[in-house]
Amino acid sequence: MKGSIRIGRVRGLELRAHWSVPLIMLLFAYGLAKRTLPTYAPGMAPVVYAVAAVVGAVLLLVSLVVHEAAHALTARRAGISVQDVTLWALGGMTRMDRPTTARAAFAVAVSGPLASLLLGGAALGGAAGVDAVLHWRIPVAVLGWLGGTNLLLGVFNLLPGAPLDGGRVLQAALWWRTGDRDRAQRAAGRGGQVVGMVLAAVGWWTFVKGMSGGLWLMVIGLFVASTAAAERRWAQLATALRGVRVAQAMTRPVVTGPDWLTVDRFLAEAAAQVGHSVLPLLDFEGRPSGVVRLRRLAAVPSGRREALRVREVATPLSQCTIAAPDELLTAVLERLGSGGGLPILVMDDGRLGGIVTTYDIDRLSKRQRRGPEQGGGAPSGGGVGRQGSGA
Repeated sequence: MKGSIRIGRVRGLELRAHWSVPLIMLLFAYGLAKRTLPTYAPGMAPVVYAVAAVVGAVLLLVSLVVHEAAHALTARRAGISVQDVTLWALGGMTRMDRPTTARAAFAVAVSGPLASLLLGGAALGGAAGVDAVLHWRIPVAVLGWLGGTNLLLGVFNLLPGAPLDGGRVLQAALWWRTGDRDRAQRAAGRGGQVVGMVLAAVGWWTFVKGMSGGLWLMVIGLFVASTAAAERRWAQLATALRGVRVAQAMTRPVVTGPDWLTVDRFLAEAAAQVGHSVLPLLDFEGRPSGVVRLRRLAAVPSGRREALRVREVATPLSQCTIAAPDELLTAVLERLGSGGGLPILVMDDGRLGGIVTTYDIDRLSKRQRRGPEQGGGAPSGGGVGRQGSGA
């Protein structure tokens, strides 16, 4: 996810945090210090509430890590490659390859909510124990809040709609029953759109009634609905492109540009003669070196264009999506999230044999599509499988 930084590793798994994580943790801590703790344990000094609220927010962050780690570790046990875990304002996201069986998909999907429910039960049990033995009201309040939040997180994520874990569970069940993964994903996407719009409507209604938390619920609902719509489009596209090889989609010959030109010469000599917004680059020996987007060149200040080489502005080949002509197009699209996205550079024996752009995919999918399912288009946001909580 863009805007995230690496913060550590959990059992060999890279853990990242989006810039929104500190913000949401501060909001949780503020709510605890100003409302929850003073209500349950009145009469304490403000510094006590502040310290306890920070501890509670950190424990919640740890709970989110456990939720996502459950997904990742279950996936690894099932032989599924996991890229990383990213925490962000609406929960977390685990990047992984798509499960190859419905059973594995079900196990991965249900592991996160189960972990949250177990954490919630343990925290509530701890609160009851502390209250019965020690009568420390602040720890009881923090543990009670943590337990209730984890239970809410677990139950919420079991709602039957993608991208929530409950949507993944529904998808796995339909996949097992029908044997068609893409059809199951379309159904889970429709469920996610319904769930998201219902959440958004309920959030708006509660906000109008004077409850500020309704605004947050509305944001979550709109996010769920939009992500579900993107997943449904991806499933439609995957159905249309089933069995298609990269060579059938690529454009050739490829219009390229020399990477050694300065930006001003490239814009005047190479870019001005073509109608493309993205151009692959070749080095002196005719080997591909990367991809440049013309809008990035146009954004270079005029005073630097005479000295700056195009290859210094371009996306290097190591960060581009590379494919072989005989690869399945859907398999390449599924790994876009770990590469450079579109376009796809098609390499044949070390040379640039073709290019696949969004236009190529749209054109081919429309030609391949049959049956009642219409729509589709290039996948949104990359195609690496994702498993994550929505709150």
